[in-house]
Amino acid sequence: MLCAQRGETKTLARMWEFPGGKIENGETNEQALTREIKEEMHCEVVIGEHITTTTYEYEFGTVHLATYFAKIKTGTPLLTEHIQIKWLHPLEMDELQWAPADIPAVKIISETNIATLTFN
Repeated sequence: MLCAQRGETKTLARMWEFPGGKIENGETNEQALTREIKEEMHCEVVIGEHITTTTYEYEFGTVHLATYFAKIKTGTPLLTEHIQIKWLHPLEMDELQWAPADIPAVKIISETNIATLTFN
């Protein structure tokens, strides 16, 4: 799994998250994820199964986070928005300090048999 660490100057500095971002008007969750990965990491992805949708209330506002499995179709992730990325086995992900909104997805992924996943 690709895990990304937020920058020093960002909200939730140095916490880990799954790459992605905000949905623009008229986009589906899947379209937003595809666009954000292309913009932030210069990769094209194929979106797979929906993992979970989480609503989390931070002191700065409420975040609605839809998490999906995805795989890289083309490109190699580049650091443009994050200070570090790591590829981890699902059972290793609990070693990182995750942003609170991502924690439910981390728990689900750690219990998923990734060999059974399908991608469009």
